[in-house]
Amino acid sequence: MLPLMLANASPVPRSKKVKAEHQKPSGLLEQPEIPQWKWEQIAMDFITKLPRTSSGHDSIWVIIDSLTKSAHFLKVRETYKMEKLARLYVDEIVVRHGVPLSIISDRDSRFTLRFLQSLQQSLGTSVNLSTAYHPQTDGQSERTIQTLEDMLRTCILDFGGSWDKHLPLIEFSYNNSYHNSIGCAPFEALYGRKCRSPICWTEVGDNRITGPELIQETTDKIPQIQQRLQATRSRQKSYADKRRKPLEFEVGDRVMLKVSPWKGVVHFGAKGKLAPRYVGPFEITQRIGPVAYRLKLPDELSGVHDVFHVSNLKRCLANESLIIPLKEIQVDEQLHFIEEPVEIIEREVKRLK
Repeated sequence: MLPLMLANASPVPRSKKVKAEHQKPSGLLEQPEIPQWKWEQIAMDFITKLPRTSSGHDSIWVIIDSLTKSAHFLKVRETYKMEKLARLYVDEIVVRHGVPLSIISDRDSRFTLRFLQSLQQSLGTSVNLSTAYHPQTDGQSERTIQTLEDMLRTCILDFGGSWDKHLPLIEFSYNNSYHNSIGCAPFEALYGRKCRSPICWTEVGDNRITGPELIQETTDKIPQIQQRLQATRSRQKSYADKRRKPLEFEVGDRVMLKVSPWKGVVHFGAKGKLAPRYVGPFEITQRIGPVAYRLKLPDELSGVHDVFHVSNLKRCLANESLIIPLKEIQVDEQLHFIEEPVEIIEREVKRLK
């Protein structure tokens, strides 16, 4: 009786809110443009909640060059203020590689929009923030973090001690490891030569690492790296788009919003496994790029960023007058049902010895 009553009360909106998706994810894969030079476009993210070391560090700031894949792993504290992070950013990145033209970053409590805007305004750069609740936008930093965490676990198991003591050599090992996407190690892509490691100290002579030949070789490597990156991205996009479907909306359309990514948020009084899968509908006010849209959210969701990837949206074609809020649904507690057998589907006879 209860499912029947809910269906009669609001057929389409209710089903759109509670039914699971059994279709391909919406939105084709969109990738950032390949940079023209080293450390022109960077990606960054944080690893938090690590065991606190004797020096007080409990987080790692991961910063990656989108072209050469070279990375810096900076040990930080989760309690660092914006001024401290800004000073560290200038000391470790700007002094080594100059000012980047753009930054791709997940929205993070330690790396807020206010910090980025104030810092980049003084440096003359722009900020390209990832779409809310769509981490694939910043896939490079996410993949690097997985590798870094695996390397940290290995060092702790093999050598013991605090993780921050192993971080410099882990960074060296990462930058000296072969990457399929660029066809060489990040160190070689960045400096135009292979790195001299402690175990092969004399393999590279001084005459190999000095002179104008090195500069020319470094410059010639950039088109090769760009071609390899383009080939890798084409394969990734072809593979991803086979498992996705295109979906576009117009300004003024009303859509349902998926609530599963909102961790820690109570969904209009219902939470846990019985929470609605979608809420809404909400009106689209602006299109942000090929696969992201800005929604007109109610005051109850004022703390949620209003830009969402198309994979978190679903078209709503229902009559708005039929929508009934959850709190207005009345259930008669005296209603009951009786289960009766209808058909025997399978039968098995077991013979005892």
